[in-house]
Amino acid sequence: MSTNKQANRLIHEKSPYLLQHAYNPVNWFPWSDEAFQKAKLEDKPIFLSIGYSTCHWCHVMERESFEDEEVARMLNEYFVSIKVDREERPDIDTIYMSVCQALTGHGGWPLTVLMTPDKKPFFAGTYFPKTDRIGMSGLLTILENAHNAWVNKRDSLVKSSNQILKVIRGQYDDEYEEDFGETFEDIIYEGYSQLKNDFDSIYGGFGSSPKFPTPHNLFFLLRYWHKTKDEYALEMVEKTLDSMYRGGIYDHIGYGFSRYSTDSKWLVPHFEKMLYDNALLSIAYLETYQETKNKEYADVAHEIFTYILRDMTSPEGGFYSAEDADSEGVEGKFYVWSREEIIDVLGKEEGEKFCKYYDITEKGNFGGLNIPNLIKYSIPDEGRKLIKNCRKKLFEYRKKRVHPYKDDKILTSWNGLMIAALAIGGRVLGCEKYTEASEKAADFIFSRLVREDGRLLARYRDGETGILAYVDDYAFLIWGLIELYETTYKPVYLKRAVKLNDDLLKLFWDNESGGLFFYGSDGEQLITRPKEIYDGAMPSGNSVSALNFLRLARYTGQHELEEKAHNIFNLFKSNLTRYARGHTFLLTALMFSQAKSKEVILVGEDTKKMIDVIREEFRPFTTSMYYSDKCKDLEELVPFITNYKPVEGKATAYICENFSCQVPITDFTDFKEALSRM
Repeated sequence: MSTNKQANRLIHEKSPYLLQHAYNPVNWFPWSDEAFQKAKLEDKPIFLSIGYSTCHWCHVMERESFEDEEVARMLNEYFVSIKVDREERPDIDTIYMSVCQALTGHGGWPLTVLMTPDKKPFFAGTYFPKTDRIGMSGLLTILENAHNAWVNKRDSLVKSSNQILKVIRGQYDDEYEEDFGETFEDIIYEGYSQLKNDFDSIYGGFGSSPKFPTPHNLFFLLRYWHKTKDEYALEMVEKTLDSMYRGGIYDHIGYGFSRYSTDSKWLVPHFEKMLYDNALLSIAYLETYQETKNKEYADVAHEIFTYILRDMTSPEGGFYSAEDADSEGVEGKFYVWSREEIIDVLGKEEGEKFCKYYDITEKGNFGGLNIPNLIKYSIPDEGRKLIKNCRKKLFEYRKKRVHPYKDDKILTSWNGLMIAALAIGGRVLGCEKYTEASEKAADFIFSRLVREDGRLLARYRDGETGILAYVDDYAFLIWGLIELYETTYKPVYLKRAVKLNDDLLKLFWDNESGGLFFYGSDGEQLITRPKEIYDGAMPSGNSVSALNFLRLARYTGQHELEEKAHNIFNLFKSNLTRYARGHTFLLTALMFSQAKSKEVILVGEDTKKMIDVIREEFRPFTTSMYYSDKCKDLEELVPFITNYKPVEGKATAYICENFSCQVPITDFTDFKEALSRM
């Protein structure tokens, strides 16, 4: 292993992931013109390694290979080596991950790519050990073979890279489809059917192992239930939310969800915690609480927000990106317990009760130790207070352990998701603290991550802002601002959303075929310019933007935005037809477009009771606005709002459905009854 103390070029970067590799003996470059010019000048291929700071297998590959002098010598002699943080440069990651998936049928991180000095890939894979193992080539073997091919079979490599590039570029040649409206019901139903077929009725979730939370599957199913009243749709949502919370993927001591479960019953997580998962999952729990009135879902949302505000919020109000799976070089060490340790902390009586409920045994369920979980047992009502106190004691004890590494960079896109989640939490749970945290984060983004010319930026860390924002940054932040408007009714958030949406269309919209490119027209032009539509761990920027367009059109009357949304549906029709289940957020937007338009406009003072009624129920296809003398700013954005006036000076509601408005309502009981019919 290396004892290298000489820093490489990564020492000048802000990315925590790149800084982790700054003292490797590999002569790493960041993605830069300097690296590619060196490769051309020295006639060497590029070794590209992409990962992120809280990635367990990235750490393993670093320890085995990138800290190893033998590997470093080969890389330094035969290649120009580039490190990329996928969270800072999702544009690069998206392109080369599609290469890996095309060549191998799968992807993941660390992502390993070999390519020509002009950025054309000829080999891709994920994790490789240093030396050959049974059924797996080692990195030394791969590098030696690649070097020999570069020297002796260059033409073959170049030909291969050109063929790969042709395939990758072809993935983004989408054809616009007309008359999509005729088949929307079939495709929505197909998405539901595919989820139904993949559903694990025993443990919840979809598929077997590994299992990812994928909250937008649940968003879609909730709306499908709302639209059709198919009870199995709601059952799938509740079973999945219940099972995830009961499993070890949930941190029962300090709260928050890990990234995914390595098994089918949600017991053993990949212990890293990501901001985006916790944002999206909190929304799923909040919406299901609204729909079912099951207080346990509200409690889970409260706990997620407790974790975020306690551990993942910067002093300025932005949200950090992630926490590592490893501590002291061991995956999960921070989170697991021995039975003896639990008894020592809690005492014999309380400790044994806790161990019984949370499946803590001498044998253990994870390498001889225990991941607390509620898969086998439920806590009876009379035991809840005791267990709450036990969890607090264990949390205080656990704080003394060596904590996992925290990736403290602040990403605009992921912050947009948490802004949305906290805004929804503020209004659904009636908790002002969450609304204030959401507003503070939004203010942070606009004060630190918007350039003087208005251009949104993607990353902030250690006082430095950088990297032009991508489509996800715009889309997710616009979503957050829309939710903030619906929670606070402050016109500033709607105005910011509309302005950002205008910028999004200028920078990312494809004026020839439609749809949104991943990176802006003013960004670095890579080997291809993708449009992402697959709703993976997070929904795609195109999917979220389609729903944003529809909601903004309802607020502002800018109906050309509806046309943009329908363009996205039509452009990606073939993707939906091939695999509807992989595009559930896009299906959610599609359902919104096909539902009867429902708008509620409240005017005048003393409207709080009416606002509370709107928020009591899950109303996924309804938009609401508020107008009074205190929010005159709204007139500039929504000129027609001045037509809505209080009747006889009373709080007044205007309810419109399917482009038809009812008579204004001033009586609270009448208002509640009218809403129930929507």
